Amino acid sequence: MSMPRQTPRPSDGAPNSAGDDPSTLLPFVFGLDDADTPYDAVDGLALAAFLTGAQPWARTTRLDRVKPGARLVPRGARVVRAVEEDDRSSQLAVGDGWTLRSVRWRSGGGEVTVTAVDEKVGRAVLKKAVKGAAADPPPKDEAVAMGFWYFSARRGPYRTTRAITAAPWEDIRRNYTGPTAGAFDRLMKVTSDDVSGRLILLHGPPGTGKTTALRALARAWQDWCRMDCVLDPEALFGDTGYLMDVAIGRGDEDEESHDKSKKQKWRLLVLEDCDELIRGEAKRSAGQALSRLLNLTDGLLGQGRNVMVAITTNESLGRLHPAVVRPGRCLAQIDVGPLEFAEAREWLGTADGIGTHATLAELYALRNGAAPVEIERPRHGGEGLYL
Repeated sequence: MSMPRQTPRPSDGAPNSAGDDPSTLLPFVFGLDDADTPYDAVDGLALAAFLTGAQPWARTTRLDRVKPGARLVPRGARVVRAVEEDDRSSQLAVGDGWTLRSVRWRSGGGEVTVTAVDEKVGRAVLKKAVKGAAADPPPKDEAVAMGFWYFSARRGPYRTTRAITAAPWEDIRRNYTGPTAGAFDRLMKVTSDDVSGRLILLHGPPGTGKTTALRALARAWQDWCRMDCVLDPEALFGDTGYLMDVAIGRGDEDEESHDKSKKQKWRLLVLEDCDELIRGEAKRSAGQALSRLLNLTDGLLGQGRNVMVAITTNESLGRLHPAVVRPGRCLAQIDVGPLEFAEAREWLGTADGIGTHATLAELYALRNGAAPVEIERPRHGGEGLYL
């Protein structure tokens, strides 16, 4: 079912003057059908006064962490619509000369959009709506703020931040075999003045602790480098607009971006399990994706931007594309392998269940007594062979 709402058109034959509001020059239609939800209706209604020109000023503020119980609506405002869904809630509120739409996601974030008759009114309403709503960041010694980029069909390229647990490197160093731990020792001590390459490459079998090491790196570098994880790297290098948003950083949304006296932080983009992108035949199979990745690290796209890229892969070094591992491109190139028998025995405290070597994931499973759930398969006798 369609429910159009259309702006009034100028009378036939009467030309518009240069001072007419653009909303009178072209019609707009707000349509709903059975695929839309009440949440979609609130989105449309929130823009009605802005489209007609009655409230020509608008601004949206996003909060990555919202306190439990925060309403994101000014005290005393009249709420005219409220929607509760499984993953979010939304409210539409109105007041004298303004309209407000607030959204809270179950994941902990929120968003407030205000339209108003002028900037003074709008900013005052927005300030009241978000006052005291932002949750305090976690203690610095317990977690690290990490950004997450993804492409949303509704909002386009989008970045949100979350607090992630990140142990100090000294606490997890024993999880890595000797040569690997030594390489990470040097990487953890890198500062902004030491950056000599824009690519960090961690390669090795699954379950060896590559992601754990990156979390520790985020903690070690947090004073000078912001870490962002790209959740959909195949979309990132397949869409130039998305890539430009991430590379430019949208004005570098650091807390200190408004303070020009502070030195701008570096950014480390994390791309996990990108085997198809960087293996030897990537140029043929991934098209322009590999070229765009390399351009971001040390090509024209990366010039003038303090951006590094960290890639994890399960491929061995010999199977990676030569352009990725050429001298001068990598700040670090670390083979993250399993622990040798003696190291694994010391880690676990016993040799039970350990073969010639063991990955970190296997050791945690042995320590916790967590055997995988499997289907019991009958054992075949020695009679007969399958060809």
